[in-house]
Amino acid sequence: MDRFSNLNNLLAFVTVAREGSVSRAADVLNLTQPAISHQIRRLAEETGLTLFTRTTTGLQLTPDGAAILAKAENVLEAMSEFRRSARRRSGQISGTLRLGTIVDPEFIRLGRLLAILRREHAAIETHLLHGVSGNILSWLSRGQIDAGFYLSGPGDVPSTTPDTENPIHAVHLADFNYRVIAPAGWGAQAEHADWKQLANLPWIGTPELSVHHRLLQRVFKEHGCTQNVVAQVDQEASMLEMVRSGIGLSLCRDSIALHQKQTFGLVICETVSVPASLSFVTLERHINRPIIAETVRLLEQAW
Repeated sequence: MDRFSNLNNLLAFVTVAREGSVSRAADVLNLTQPAISHQIRRLAEETGLTLFTRTTTGLQLTPDGAAILAKAENVLEAMSEFRRSARRRSGQISGTLRLGTIVDPEFIRLGRLLAILRREHAAIETHLLHGVSGNILSWLSRGQIDAGFYLSGPGDVPSTTPDTENPIHAVHLADFNYRVIAPAGWGAQAEHADWKQLANLPWIGTPELSVHHRLLQRVFKEHGCTQNVVAQVDQEASMLEMVRSGIGLSLCRDSIALHQKQTFGLVICETVSVPASLSFVTLERHINRPIIAETVRLLEQAW
């Protein structure tokens, strides 16, 4: 009778198939590339199949590999469900919760959520991965996180993840406004400007995956103008420092904008604002997992 060594070989196979390379799969699974290659080789030996062929851009599934991929995914999901059922029977919720976080911890009430999780479910271990909103959907798609926080325009959370098009389950947490802030002394140019006038002023840009970029691209497109980006950052603290240094304009959450005006004399544009929403997202197929369902319940308490 054929004997398969362990589920890690299947996990390595599925992840390499999804990522298209051993190096990216190693990053996702937090393993070394030789370890991933060894697991793929073992699975190929055990099945007697050639699973991948090497191309100029990475690894590509062979017809045999493609034929068994869905079966491998089903085995991994069945084992996950087995473990979840066992935990439900024991009345305990345990395991690792991988959360994608964004902006500052205070705004997403991360500390409050983690404290409640620790108090009510000490057996849950949380791993945090920080990035910008666009990273969250990609990380969900690649299996790097179980759930995460996501910023968007109101009602603009995508229905599926990019590329893999897995259905998303989103829990709305809060609505707020972004304001345009400018360096101290820029009141004449910025305080009462409209979007077309603001577009011509120097701006501090953000990466395409950030919510600032997505929201501003839409606004400027609607007004038929192009944002004059003179610098780019991917951290809110750096962005605020550049505005304070006189480099250019930026979006800023309304509460922070008011604080920056009172503390550093920054200018807030009084004529425009950009509505936004904060959501908590996971894959639709994960929402009934006890650890995810309980996190959503406790998160709603935290808010």
